[in-house]
Order: sequence, then C-alpha cells, then structure tokens
Amino acid sequence: MNRRRPLALFNGSYLGPRPTGIGVVARDLVAALDPDQVPLLAPGPDPSANPSADPQGPDQPSGPGARPHSIPIPANLSPAHGSKGHLRRLLWTQNQLPTILRQHGKPLLLSPLPEAPLLRGVRSVVLAHDLLPLRFPQPTPLLAYHLIYVPLVLHRAVRVLCNSEATAREVHGRLRVPSRRLVPIRLGFDPGDLRPLNLEREPFFLVLGRHDPHKNLARVLRAFSQLRQPEARLHLVGPPDRRYTPRLQALASELGIAQRCQWTSWASDGERLQLLNRCRALVIASLWEGFGLPALEAMACGAPVIAARAGALPEVVGDGAQLVDPYRPESIAAAMATCLREPPVLAQAAREGPLRAAGFNWRHTAAEITNLLQELH
Repeated sequence: MNRRRPLALFNGSYLGPRPTGIGVVARDLVAALDPDQVPLLAPGPDPSANPSADPQGPDQPSGPGARPHSIPIPANLSPAHGSKGHLRRLLWTQNQLPTILRQHGKPLLLSPLPEAPLLRGVRSVVLAHDLLPLRFPQPTPLLAYHLIYVPLVLHRAVRVLCNSEATAREVHGRLRVPSRRLVPIRLGFDPGDLRPLNLEREPFFLVLGRHDPHKNLARVLRAFSQLRQPEARLHLVGPPDRRYTPRLQALASELGIAQRCQWTSWASDGERLQLLNRCRALVIASLWEGFGLPALEAMACGAPVIAARAGALPEVVGDGAQLVDPYRPESIAAAMATCLREPPVLAQAAREGPLRAAGFNWRHTAAEITNLLQELH
C-alpha cells in the first residue's frame, strides 16, 4: 500500500552497534520523530539485494536503530567499520542516496551530521555539532573531509540545525553560512535511560568521551594528581586512539596515578546509567564543546558536573555545574576537591540537575524539526 510522500528521509548511515557522540544523538533523535513523516534509512541488508521490492512499500526494519517503515541501507557504513566504513559512507552518500530519495518522491534529506549529496540537486537539512577539526586541526586523512567537504555541505543545505547557540555563531563566523539558514535546536536525552537512582556516590570522577586533544585529558590527569585524597579514582570511558591514548596512559604513570585510573573503551546504556549515578562528579574540561552531551546526561542523573568555561558548556549547564578554567589544572583540581569534601555540593546537584536537564527534551526538539520540515516541504 502506497503512503503519502514523507517529509524527509532520516540519514541513518552513521548508526552502528555501539553508538557514541553523534551516533547517540542520531539514535535518540530519530526515535522521537514520526516514522511515517520521517522514515529512517536503517543499516541492514543492501536494498539492491531485492531490486523488485516496492520502494514505497513498508520495508521491514533491521539493523541498528531500525523501526517501522525503515528503509534498509548497507550495514557497513558506520564508524564501527573504521576508515573503510567512512569512505564507503561518503561514496554511498554521493552515489546511492540520491537514487533512494528519487524513489521515495524526492523528499528532504534529514542528516544528523553534515553529510549529504553535493551534485544531485538534493535538498538537505543537516545537523552541525561543532567545528572542532577546524578549531583544532590535526594532520589526519580526514583533514580534507573537514576542510572541504563539510563546509560545502553546510553551505548547500537549505537549513543547518545547530546543537547550540555557540555552534551557530561559529558556523556563521568561521564559515560564513548565512544566519537565516541556521536554526539552533536543543539536544535531549531519554529519561528512561538516564535518571536518578538515589545510589550512594563513590569517590571516583567520571570522564566520558574520546581521547582527542581538545578533550583536555592531559590537564585532567594533572589535576587529579594534585588531589590529596588517596581513595579518589578517575574512570575514563571512551574509545581509545592509538595516537593519543598511549601518551595519556604514560602521563598517568609519570604522575604516579596509573593505579588509580581506569580506562574503559565503551559502556552500554545500563552501565552508563550506573556510572552516572555512582560517580562523585562528571568532569568535562574540554577546550571546546559544540554541546557537551555528557554534561546533560550527568545532570539528568543528579550527578555533580565539573565543566569547562568554554564553547557551549556554560550554555548547557547554566548554574548547574562548577565552571572551571580548562587551561589551569589547579582550577579543575579545586573543583574535584570540593566535590570530595563538601556534601552540600552533592545534594544540590541531586536536587537541581534533573530540573535543569528536563529543559532538554527530544520530543520538543522533534516537534520543532517536524514543523521546520513541513515549512520547507
């Protein structure tokens, strides 16, 4: 049975089995959108495997994030497949994605990251998370992707959703994308996955995220080494990077804190919930964040937050965090010591954090995006 032409197709090519960062945002955002109006391009069997299938028909969902009315796409495009997956995703985006859009009546493309076809007349709405690779350039094979491809996508999109006012200002100021095409939105969280459990908080500090230089983990390690409480521990959860992780672990050894540091490559939703409810505080001392999703997740669980006074972090946490100078380890250490020594800090976070986090709601965000898609449609 044919359905009405959708408003947009949601680009799920980034979705993988162990989402972090953009993958988490993509998964949670598409879950809040109406699948009839915004079907998901879901990683699963290659659509070309069944060329006789009716592209307007109700495809069976499969793969990460699949849901009713999902449209299957190849399952090997996500970051889980490394650099080869990245290259395959870019080629698929330019070559196969325009055909899928034509088969479904040429709706808009809604992409949770700045990736879209460039040469096929596709009308796209893309989500910009930050311009960190331009702010902190690294000599990697992806440098051209960030310097050339991403700016082209942002300039050609009919609207650019920005995850914060800070990101919108940077996209306009650094890339000169017209302000009229920039739409700041709020990210959200799933209250079912992230909520207070009223557990006793233990003397460990939690860091969530990759080991990239802008995450400022070397200064976090130096700050932690200044604490005089031998029972304190530091738990770093995030995918390792062979360029940076060995140096950070070597620094922990030099500082004499290696035995008090725990490195975990990934945590499931359930494990993340436990960590955020047991940690003494979340530390997000980045040199810049386009949003800072871990800070929101920590507030949702009532955890104290130690956040850098940089990028969108003050915008996200408001008065619900201890703001620190990310360039001064002693500033980070002082906030850590406060969380260890002053119980009222824990009580205040437990009381005020969930209230602050409640203002970031995926349903509200999805409604705003749907209204925008209807206007553009």
